[in-house]
Amino acid sequence: MNRLQRALDTLVAKVDTPAPIVLVDVMQDNIDRMQAFATERNLDVRPHVKTHKCVEIGRRQVKAGAVGITAGNVGEAEVFAAAGFDDIFIAYPIWPSGTKGVRIRKLAVTTRLRVGVDNFAAIDAIADAMGSEAGRLEVVIEVDCGARRSGAPPEAAGDLAVAARRKGLVPVGVFTYPGHGSSGREARKRAAMDQEAALIAAVRSFKAVGMMADVVSAGSTPTIEYATSSIITEIRPGEYVFNDLNNTRLGACTEDQIALFVAGTVVSDWVPDQVILDVGTKALSREGNAEIGYGAVAGTQAVLSKLNEYHGFLPLPAGDFTPGIGAVLPIVPNHVCPVVINFEELIVTDSTGSTLERWKVDARGFLS
Repeated sequence: MNRLQRALDTLVAKVDTPAPIVLVDVMQDNIDRMQAFATERNLDVRPHVKTHKCVEIGRRQVKAGAVGITAGNVGEAEVFAAAGFDDIFIAYPIWPSGTKGVRIRKLAVTTRLRVGVDNFAAIDAIADAMGSEAGRLEVVIEVDCGARRSGAPPEAAGDLAVAARRKGLVPVGVFTYPGHGSSGREARKRAAMDQEAALIAAVRSFKAVGMMADVVSAGSTPTIEYATSSIITEIRPGEYVFNDLNNTRLGACTEDQIALFVAGTVVSDWVPDQVILDVGTKALSREGNAEIGYGAVAGTQAVLSKLNEYHGFLPLPAGDFTPGIGAVLPIVPNHVCPVVINFEELIVTDSTGSTLERWKVDARGFLS
């Protein structure tokens, strides 16, 4: 029997479905493995908390050796700062609209705060929002390495850093995100090479204007294996803490390294060779497509073929896998990040199912 199913079978009387189940021993192994990888290569680990949004897990990452955390927005940073985290990087091109300017200023006064910038207008606006406290805020210039998302051309990094310094901010380095490494195993390595080239160019751009990039920050979980350039100083993986089907398909993790699944119950079986589970988009999000499905039953060939808001359609493959009404199954998501935000708490156990804790998803709902 699959280890996820074994753990789940011991919990069925205690857990209402759908529910996110975390295997804490597997999760801790993932944390320790990433930290060992980084330590061996003299890299700092600054894990991205957007994956778990959970203070308890963040504390475990810092205890294992992380130098601080990465957040996706001001709200996430505020939640973790209030919990005592004092070294935070908001790896996003911040625009201080609404109350964000005041909030960023407050965070910079109470924590060591870094924010991402990729344009001159944002530098001016952030500096204006910081006012006399501008010297407290570190900025990291985001450059594009091929993902075609946010990020300035690497050659512009130095000029942006100069502009930030002139406005009283503290430019400390550069970062990028190789998001185009998620289309296949070979794409991981190519994206990592693109990342390295972009970061080298950005550091050269700093040097060209007489500045040093002390921080050279890289991501992501799928490409970390290849983030071995001596120019990189820190890595910002997020998904590694739980892993998921996408990372398994990419070869970035093994099935045994998946630490989170969603428990779902079979609620209907009227259609031949198909059952319906109580896991829909409200639990699993919409990550997936007709080719790969929308999540898989661990230890089987069964893949969810369709999701409604509260219904998961599970065609049954030929063989002995014939779950009946009331069966509780472990569903491994394609992408773990948008799953966690659907729940207020994580059900935490171990691979034997012998323990049971509930950890709050502290930063759930903090999107701005």
